Amino acid sequence: MFRVTQFMQELIRPTPPGPRRDPPGPVVIWNLVRRCNLTCKHCYSISADKDFPGELTTDEVFGVMDDLKAFRVPVLILSGGEPLLRPDVFAIARRAKAMGFYVGLSSNGTLIDADQVERIAQVGFDYVGISLDGLRDTHDRFRRKQGAFDAALGGLRLCRDAGAKVGLRFTLTQDNAHDFPALLDLMETEGIHKFYLSHLNYAGRGNRNRRDDAHFMATRAAMDELFRRCWQHLRAGRAPEYVTGNNDADGVYLLDWARRHAPERAAHLRAKLAQWGGNASGVNVANIDNLGQVHPDTMWWDYPLGNVRDRPFGDIWRDLTDPLMAGLKQHPRPLEGRCGRCGHLDICNGNSRVRAWHTTGDFWAEDPGCYLSDEEIGQRIVATETMES
Repeated sequence: MFRVTQFMQELIRPTPPGPRRDPPGPVVIWNLVRRCNLTCKHCYSISADKDFPGELTTDEVFGVMDDLKAFRVPVLILSGGEPLLRPDVFAIARRAKAMGFYVGLSSNGTLIDADQVERIAQVGFDYVGISLDGLRDTHDRFRRKQGAFDAALGGLRLCRDAGAKVGLRFTLTQDNAHDFPALLDLMETEGIHKFYLSHLNYAGRGNRNRRDDAHFMATRAAMDELFRRCWQHLRAGRAPEYVTGNNDADGVYLLDWARRHAPERAAHLRAKLAQWGGNASGVNVANIDNLGQVHPDTMWWDYPLGNVRDRPFGDIWRDLTDPLMAGLKQHPRPLEGRCGRCGHLDICNGNSRVRAWHTTGDFWAEDPGCYLSDEEIGQRIVATETMES
């Protein structure tokens, strides 16, 4: 996750840079249930409105939580499918809070009514993320259900009014990029604290529809608009939280923006971006699916590392006999192509390895989702290499 607001604040109120600091354990995004009341176009878990056999029981979930705590995992994000369709989700969340985890809930928002929001408030989730794919017509088309937008917006408002820290989540494609500015307007008018822009990653249903990915110019236009809004708010003394995900080239793009808008702070920003370090899949971000399989992040569902029913999570996560995990934990990663020649590898860390794998079959090939030019990444290609390609 790239925290745009946090890094832009460094251009106004700089703080001393330091070495990269990894959390004691990874953030765990836990798909507790695969069932969902929607069949979204870009779903990475390919969920459906039916029960899936073999999912972890409540007791098994509790046992895994003990293992995660022993491994010093700081954050649990409860996801799905639609996690509110799991009958014990609030019992799991209450126990997680009691154990001292930071606990988030990732929902499509359509099932959040007065009863559900009361239970959400009682748990005291640290964060509730609700997805919108555009304005009404666009969102309903993406979610394949008429009325999904109104239901999700209603759930978002209920959470806001109940005092929960709630955020709006948006996955950018070429089919909904036109609604992006309006969704930023909606965030402001509704008084929502956080906006999460996710770049489409090639996994699950999103992989089958990667031709719908936003063209690079649309991606750049969206990032320009996000930066403009964030900078405007910060200079006015307001600080809504803007973050992005699934494209670590965003850090390099912000550095280029800073060189044009706050050149006197650009060197400082670069040091802070290097301290962040870019992509953290397999290191600081982990995923457990509904069957207990562990993955390097949520987009690697077709690459299991091991099952928490068979081995403790920590043993799976530390196991470097897997070539993918060994490479992800390597500094620098064994990257090839443009990524291997990138002058900002210390910022981006090779971006999304799952995009490279799904398009080439090679973990370490260049990321086809990088929207930066050769000049922007500091790459130098001789003319003969260009001609041969």
